[in-house]
Amino acid sequence: MDFEKLAQVVGDLEEEEMIKLLNEVMADGGSRAAEAMEACQKGMDIVGKLFEEKEYFVSDLVFAGELMTQAVQIMKPALVVGGGTSHGKMILCTVENDLHDIGKNIVRSMLEAAGFEVLDLGIDTPAEKVVETAKNEGINIIGLSGVLTLAVDSMEKTIIAIRDAGLDAKVIIGGCPVSDVVCKAIKADAWAKNPQDTVRTCRDWATA
Repeated sequence: MDFEKLAQVVGDLEEEEMIKLLNEVMADGGSRAAEAMEACQKGMDIVGKLFEEKEYFVSDLVFAGELMTQAVQIMKPALVVGGGTSHGKMILCTVENDLHDIGKNIVRSMLEAAGFEVLDLGIDTPAEKVVETAKNEGINIIGLSGVLTLAVDSMEKTIIAIRDAGLDAKVIIGGCPVSDVVCKAIKADAWAKNPQDTVRTCRDWATA
């Protein structure tokens, strides 16, 4: 499998070719599905770059997100080990002042496949809504997503609100502005580079 080709196909928004290549990946049960997912994510980086260069438009970004959702659906039996086990409820949202949900939706799809009941609070989610939902539903795991740099401030505000409310919940953060440095600075419990990291971490917490 030429994973560079797969990345380019996703970057070029070639739906039929992407599906063909992913079906080839899954032909042996998906032993290289993780590599294929990384290639798809590289393809999304291409999409993002072309959007910044004004060669792609918002409609292209939306379509790219739909392609990634398809990719997850095709490969999820191989990407998620232990699907079928129930891990209970968790919260997932894009934080306040950020309206991006492509990455969040992909992560939700994989978490659901892993056995989580995901309470998706959507985009531009205020800290108060996260805290209220966590209290009402007895939530122990919260995923905060963001794409914009200012999302880091909203993540920190939300984490402070969670702690001030006395909630004993683990918080994982993800998205473009997130790193190990950011994670430590805003006192999140973990951060994720990709959807697989999110699933792995949340499953570990749920089964600890």
